[in-house]
Amino acid sequence: MKLFITLFLALLFSLPLFAQKIKHINYVGLVHISKPVALRMLDFEAGDDVSKEMIDRAIKTYFKQGYFNDVWVELNDTTLTFYFKEKAIISKVELKGWKENDEDIKKSVVRIKKGTLYDEKVLEDAKKRIIEAISQEGKIDSVVEIQTDYLKNGSIKVTFVVNEGEEIIIKKLQYSGVYGLDSDDFNSVIANKQHQFMGWFYGRNDGKMSLRDLEYDNLRIRDYYMQHGYLDAKVAAPFVRVNFNHYTADMSYQIKEGKPYKISKISLSQSKKVIDEAILRKQIKLKKGELFNIKTFRSDAEHIKTIIADKSYAFVQVVPDLKKNKKDHTVEVVFRITPGEKVRIRDVVISGNTRTLDRIIRRELYLGPGDMYSLTDLRDSRNALGRLGFFDGTTIEEKRVNNHAMDLVVKVKEAPTGNIQLGGGYGSYGGILLSIGVNDRNVWGSGINVGVKAEKSQTNESYSFNIANPRLNDSDFSGNFSIYHSAYDYDDYSVLTDGISIGVGHRFSRFISGYIGYGFSGNSYIFDSTIDLTTTDTFYFEDYTKSGVTVSAKWDNTDDFYLPRQGFELSQSFEKTGIGATANFLKSRTNFGKYAGLESLLGFDAIFRYKARLNVIVDTGYIPLAEKFYMGGIGSVRGYESNSLSPTIVDDGGTIRRVGGEKTFSNSLELSMPLIPKAKMRLVTFADWGFIGDSSISEISRGGYGAGIEWFSPVGPIQLMFAKPLNEQVGDKPSSFEFTMGQRF
Repeated sequence: MKLFITLFLALLFSLPLFAQKIKHINYVGLVHISKPVALRMLDFEAGDDVSKEMIDRAIKTYFKQGYFNDVWVELNDTTLTFYFKEKAIISKVELKGWKENDEDIKKSVVRIKKGTLYDEKVLEDAKKRIIEAISQEGKIDSVVEIQTDYLKNGSIKVTFVVNEGEEIIIKKLQYSGVYGLDSDDFNSVIANKQHQFMGWFYGRNDGKMSLRDLEYDNLRIRDYYMQHGYLDAKVAAPFVRVNFNHYTADMSYQIKEGKPYKISKISLSQSKKVIDEAILRKQIKLKKGELFNIKTFRSDAEHIKTIIADKSYAFVQVVPDLKKNKKDHTVEVVFRITPGEKVRIRDVVISGNTRTLDRIIRRELYLGPGDMYSLTDLRDSRNALGRLGFFDGTTIEEKRVNNHAMDLVVKVKEAPTGNIQLGGGYGSYGGILLSIGVNDRNVWGSGINVGVKAEKSQTNESYSFNIANPRLNDSDFSGNFSIYHSAYDYDDYSVLTDGISIGVGHRFSRFISGYIGYGFSGNSYIFDSTIDLTTTDTFYFEDYTKSGVTVSAKWDNTDDFYLPRQGFELSQSFEKTGIGATANFLKSRTNFGKYAGLESLLGFDAIFRYKARLNVIVDTGYIPLAEKFYMGGIGSVRGYESNSLSPTIVDDGGTIRRVGGEKTFSNSLELSMPLIPKAKMRLVTFADWGFIGDSSISEISRGGYGAGIEWFSPVGPIQLMFAKPLNEQVGDKPSSFEFTMGQRF
């Protein structure tokens, strides 16, 4: 009986705690959640009877939000107060010992932003990702420690202290079951290769293991087999034996080749006919009776996809169907084509252009709202934006709206297009250079090029103003105007020039443009002290005026202004002088450039370039000395001083004078490779060869080779070239170093 009374009294006195009317709800220490939001999270409100269980649920609900280290309540009469202890905010994240200044790594691997609430689980997850990223680089036994420091403002600085592990070196790589192909050829496709002697040297295999590539190497080998017709080839994942004492590894692949297949038939199957089959067959490079090649098949499928997508079938699919006959090892190749529906562009959205006006971007696009989709138009639009030279990168995303419509999202990243220059430098040919100027290829984001410049060096003095609009009133017409003064030192004399030019151009198609311009200049000579005019033929050194018209045409389908990776450019210009002036000649200039990105072939962003220049001047009355051609330096033959290669004469005093040539041809082979990608710095190797002469273009023949740096610096593109001359002759002026700024690579 006493026990029953005790329990009854305890229950009676505890009832207010479990079911009490609450008139007011307050919050203390709440920052990350507003009071109205916090109230909505409760399953009760002011004026309700609230039990202890309801309060417990409320505390748990708030704590689950992840913003707090502690949550508690106080009940004072009819007022319920929630107290919160907020988690500290991470205000700084650093890496020490690995990728310390790599912001991309912080975003992609660490993934902790400033302002994130401190959470030990989040930090541990980041630690695991760092170790995994290092292991993907082929390093094991890496250690990462988390260091936290509380700052004066109450926030936390988090430092991941990284001790990188050791790299695994592949000492032996073996293949079993290889009979039809040469296993040495696999090195051209796999990433993990056997260490070679002097593996640190360029072009040799260092043997470092890359775990991120290891799971794909067997697929790369199988793909290589399929390029040679081995459709039944099976390549197992590699068996790896690691010696943790020496951090070396032996690897082996088990391969079942099968036999190569020849193509017995090539078929096309359209789910609905949208194009004549004969047109599609012209795109196919695979041939009946030849060995099947998966690489050629993919190329054929891409060409088929493009030609159908150009007819507005944006979502076309080309799926392979290989019907193998294992008895005679032949295969019927079937291209199964599902065109889908025709697609129209609903809208074009421009983003990322913080400076360049929308209309400057839109006028380069070949697709707009209401247009029917075309894959070629899309690719050409992307390349046209790249040729502007205004952006670091451009992408055009296709956002599907429905089966009949899509939006295009053009994303650009602005690049510096102008600079205020006040400073100097040193050139291998011109010596000390002092310059001041303002130049902007995209002034106020309008696409207009304006420049004012004054420059002085040991060999050159110039003052100029120029303005050019590549799209007058957003039309296909362009216009330019310039006025200039220059004094240029050649080896034995200087030429002073004051001139003016004006011109207009027109874009006839996506890749073809034309230009016509007029220029007038007055030119005079200043002679070197070694020249004795009493013994030198003054015919070569008479002051002259030049008045002429220039007509030119250009083809350019490259994908970038400064660093093209595809396409070619070809330009031809003719300048005719003699219109009321002294000089009277016809000058022809031909320039060609071919660019090819090799990333798909080599696995890194290498670029092959071939450049050629042919210049000819024809005497129609009088060719001044300064109007002839000279060779040497960047733009013709590196390894020799600029303008130092030329036909010569011997004056009456026995001195040899360079007098320029009437014909010159030079060409270059270049291979550009990433050196420090984050700094936008590349390594380039090159070989140049050129010819110059009067009666014969091959009177003088010189070459050069070397390497250099291509750098997108904060003040513009810079080239630093180190060269060695080839076929050097007595009297030549070799040069081992040159640099330029602002030129296209």
